[in-house]
This record gives sequence, C-alpha cells and structure tokens, in this order.
Amino acid sequence: MKDLISRYPLLQQLITLQETTWFNPNTCPLEQALPYVGLSETDVNDASQRLLRFAPYLAQAFPETAASHGIIESPVRAVTQFKQELEQREQQAILGKMMIKLDSHLPISGSIKARGGIYEVLTHAEKLAIEHNKLSVDENYTKLNSDEFRQFFSQFSIAVGSTGNLGLSIGIMSAKLGFKVTVHMSADAREWKKSKLREHGVHVVEYQSDYGVAVEHGRLEAEKDPNCFFIDDENSQTLFLGYSVAGQRLKQQFDQQGIVVDEQHPLFVYLPCGVGGGPGGVAFGLKLAFGDNVHCLFAEPTHSPCMLLGVHTGLHDEISVQDIGIDNLTAADGLAVGRASGFVGRAMERMLDGFYTVSDSTLYNQLQLLNLSEGIALEPSALAGIKGPLIVSNSESYQQTHQLTADKMNNATHLIWATGGGMVPETEMKQYLQLSIKD
Repeated sequence: MKDLISRYPLLQQLITLQETTWFNPNTCPLEQALPYVGLSETDVNDASQRLLRFAPYLAQAFPETAASHGIIESPVRAVTQFKQELEQREQQAILGKMMIKLDSHLPISGSIKARGGIYEVLTHAEKLAIEHNKLSVDENYTKLNSDEFRQFFSQFSIAVGSTGNLGLSIGIMSAKLGFKVTVHMSADAREWKKSKLREHGVHVVEYQSDYGVAVEHGRLEAEKDPNCFFIDDENSQTLFLGYSVAGQRLKQQFDQQGIVVDEQHPLFVYLPCGVGGGPGGVAFGLKLAFGDNVHCLFAEPTHSPCMLLGVHTGLHDEISVQDIGIDNLTAADGLAVGRASGFVGRAMERMLDGFYTVSDSTLYNQLQLLNLSEGIALEPSALAGIKGPLIVSNSESYQQTHQLTADKMNNATHLIWATGGGMVPETEMKQYLQLSIKD
C-alpha cells in the first residue's frame, strides 16, 4: 500500500475521503481512442434500430410510453435559476449555460438504467423468439404482448445483481414479457425498490453485503440453470450499447432546441458513476455524436471512488476501494460500488477528460437547492454531476490543456446527467429533503 501511494499520491486524498478531482492526462482524439472500445457506430445504429422495432410493443405494454410511440427518452432542459443560486452559494461563476438531462424521469423504471437494462432484456427476448421461429425482424412486435409469448418466455429465467435501479429496469421489463426473473440486491438497496420489484412478481434475494457480493452470488446461481440468462452489469457490451443510443438522441434534442455543439461551442457532460456501464455507454454514444467537441467527466461518491481509483492506477478491476481502506458506504446507493468494470475502464479511459468525487453532504445540499430552485426531485446519487461545472470553470490548467479559450468557455454548455429519482416515493423524498436541511 505504501508503494502504491508513493506512486499515486492522489490516493491519499481518496483514503481520507476528501473531495478529489483528477483530470486525465491520457485523453486523446476520438479516432485514436475508438479502437480500444471494440465497438463502433454501426453497433450503436444496430441498437437504435432494435429499439425502434420494439417501440410498438412498448407503447402497447407500457401506456406511459404511448405518447412517445414507445421510445424511452427523457427531456433535456435549462436550469438557469439553479445555476444562479449555485453560483451565489459557491461564490464562483460557471462559464456558459447549464442544462440537465432528466434520465431520472425515464418511463418504466425512472432512471438511466431504463436505457441499458431494458435494452438488454429486449435483445435477449428477440434472440430467443427468433431462434424458436416465433418472430422475424420484419413483423410487428406488438405480437409479443400476448399470452402466447408470455407463456413462451416463462420457460426462461433472467437474473441480475443490483444496487437498485438496474434491478428495477430489468425486473419490470422481464416480468412484463413473461420471464421468471430474480434480482440479487445489495445491502444498500432501498426498501421501496425491493417492494416495487416484488409487486411486479420479481423474486428478490437480499444480501447484507455490497454490490460485488450480490453480483457474484447472482452469477453463481444463474450458472446452475441452463435456461437462465445472467445480465452482467460489470462486463456487458449489450448494456453498454443500450446506453450509447443516448448520444444520437441528445444530438436530435439539441438540434431541435437550436443548441450548437462545435469547436467554438464545447459541450461538457457530467455523469454519475457506479460500476461504470451506464456512464461509459452514454459517454461512448456522446463521443460518436459530437466527436472531440464533447468533454465527459465521471462523478463518484467520496466513499465509493472505484472508477477513479481503477483508471488512475491503471489497475481497473484489479483493485477495489476496500483494498485502500474505504468503506463503500454512501447515501448515493446507486453509486455504492467498490470495484469498477474492467471492460468500461479499459475501453473508455482515453475518451474521458476526468473524474471527481463528492461527499454525501454535498449531494444532499444540492438535492435541496435543485428542488427549491427548479422543482426537480432526484435521489442523492443523481446529484453527483452537479459539482462538475464549478470544477471545470475554475480550472485554468484543464482549460489550457484542452485549448478551451475564454470565448469557448463562455459559449459552453454544461449538461448534468440526472440518473435517478423519478420513481422515489413521496415519503422517501421528504426524508432526503429533511436530511438536506439538517445538514
């Protein structure tokens, strides 16, 4: 450990739970970074087309998606009042405009996991149906919303390990199709999430340990059943691609709103990070959509900085926060992950501009401020991105490294990716707000 800290002095800040920022010196242009991912724009386009094929089914099976014709998407909006109040509270200017992407309010499961989790279940369902000659890609997929198909899928099982939100998206979607589904939930998962899953007929297995243990037990249990498909949040390229479609979608939304992203109008995106699949996939999609004009940064709790730790040391999934004495206990339950995805870390490390950590008290304070100023209610983990615009606006060295002149910064768009909270019960949200006030 002494040797590791001597080589990476930044670890001392992590160990003492200080809010820490690390700008990645290994970021390189997209064309140089792309080969390390092992996926391409063709793969993302394929994922987008699959979601379009399933859209008629989703519109019918989930009435809340009917207005969007079965497309699971969230709004993006300006948060001008919040920006002003945040600047006043922090006594610091944020250069450019500030917006929020409300994946917190995605239909069906109310979090960013509605992108990757639902997509992977649909991909598996499509594969099974085609293999058994029950479906072709040219048909209307509303036929899946039938007793015949629910009976067919009931022969098969799906399992996943989760801190909560991924379990919700996979559990709700799998149960709707007719699969038998088991969600292995870590100790930090919220009780209301477990209850909601059980309401949908999902088998929930609870653990008194963290995310890594829940995933490992889930994987071992699934291996015993040849008809069980285990969704691996740590390594799944399918999940990753489901998230990546967000890049194309955001570009369309920006075009509709007249928001320009180019060399003179850079885009900064701040993504809360747990194991890394969600933010990694979104960041990949954003880089394909906007090229080197988008700058992505990952945000983690001070008690769970697994991706920063893995990328900074180059050890990726070979090191956990517990290895350096951090407890992985945080109010940001969706980000309470001790060991990062080795796939995402290695694939994306050259595309990410930086990483930073935030304390639970910072999350609660920002939760309250956003709620009061904009009327937006999020769960704590979804607030992790908010400190990013302050960090970027205040770092002259970072701006100089990326040739971000004063004019460019004043033309910038800062996008906070809000990852969860749309389904939080009112009583739970009141408790979050009370903790903010108490803090």
